Amino acid sequence: MDDETARTTGSSTTDTAPLGGSLDADVARSVPKGFRVTAALAWRFLVIVAALYVVGEVIGFLPVVVIPLSVALLLAALLIPAVHRLTRIGLPQPVAAVIVLIGGLGVVGGLLTFVIIQFTDGLPALQQQVSQSLEQIEDWLINGPLHLQQTQIQDAINNGIQFIQENQAAVTSSALTTAGTIGTFLTGFLLTLFILIFFLTSGNQIWTYLTRGVPRNVRARVDLAGRRAFTSLINYVRATAAVAVVDAVLIGIGLWIMGVPLVVPLSTLIFLGAFVPIIGAVVTGAVAVLVALVTNGFLASVIVLAIVVGVMQVEGNVLQPLMLGRSVQLHPLAVVLAITVGLTVAGIPGALLAVPLLAVLNAGIQSLVHDEAPESDGDPGSGTGNGDAESDPGGTDQDDPNAASRGADSGTTVTTGESDRSEE
Repeated sequence: MDDETARTTGSSTTDTAPLGGSLDADVARSVPKGFRVTAALAWRFLVIVAALYVVGEVIGFLPVVVIPLSVALLLAALLIPAVHRLTRIGLPQPVAAVIVLIGGLGVVGGLLTFVIIQFTDGLPALQQQVSQSLEQIEDWLINGPLHLQQTQIQDAINNGIQFIQENQAAVTSSALTTAGTIGTFLTGFLLTLFILIFFLTSGNQIWTYLTRGVPRNVRARVDLAGRRAFTSLINYVRATAAVAVVDAVLIGIGLWIMGVPLVVPLSTLIFLGAFVPIIGAVVTGAVAVLVALVTNGFLASVIVLAIVVGVMQVEGNVLQPLMLGRSVQLHPLAVVLAITVGLTVAGIPGALLAVPLLAVLNAGIQSLVHDEAPESDGDPGSGTGNGDAESDPGGTDQDDPNAASRGADSGTTVTTGESDRSEE
């Protein structure tokens, strides 16, 4: 019909197409293939960078929401195995989640109370040792190789006091900023606790709802990738906690042998710092060495430094490869670069969340790229597809016999083929 119309109207539609095609062919022949490939890659790269920039800007406007949400996800990965164990013995999941959450808060509160008591009890002895160390330093400055005079040391102290007095306004402003930061921290803590409750009680329904926004033909792959990514996060948090305990115990024993005061607070600080790989251990270890230098002298600080370095070597070469395993094993260079980027972009929260995010992306992308779509009898987005028992993103255990009934009650995890066809 089109050919007839062209012949009757005398139009030259058949001539224009070859002309355009020949022009494109001439241009393609004129531009080297390497340039064409480079240009295609370049504009796609620019689109990806622009998208990531927009996402980063949006996240930067909502740190009060993003940081509590991320921390709650980490805590859910740490606590959900205990919730699963309680559901296996017959407890309803909301009850199990409340028990685990109250138990976790009790452990953290008891630990902080113990640390504060120990610090308060050890503070007088620490002050006495610091005074003695300052006297020794002053004696070394006067009678040592520097041969400073008492007046020079006193002038330096007076200059420091005068500097603080002249910048009293800045100090006051910093104190007010710190008070505001404490208020923000309390708000974030309450929001984290609120989000964590829902992750532990109905995480599976939340994940199922999110996967239903994915096209049906890839929903099963996305569901499996998300569950494997969450399994990777569980393994990471569990291994990191075990490594942190070992670091705190070994370094704490070394500090106790050397007679360094405040052993328990320093060990707790090392435990918390170990959750930020590499950088956390370096910073908290440096604090322990500094306390040993001020209180016990130069030789004791050198020995403590050797202990810290030895424990870090054991952690990096033995503990982390053994405990993390293949599921979340990341190259040390990738870990260092991720922490550096996170620290530069978002400070301490970025350094804390960089490596878990990298582990989750690594597991999820590998699952999407290398695995075939899993076969399932029902709706792939129902959250009941194949996967590990602990790969449930904060939701019910796959081995829980009551999981299906709870999913049916929730109305989000059980659908039929007819309903999917009706949606189409």
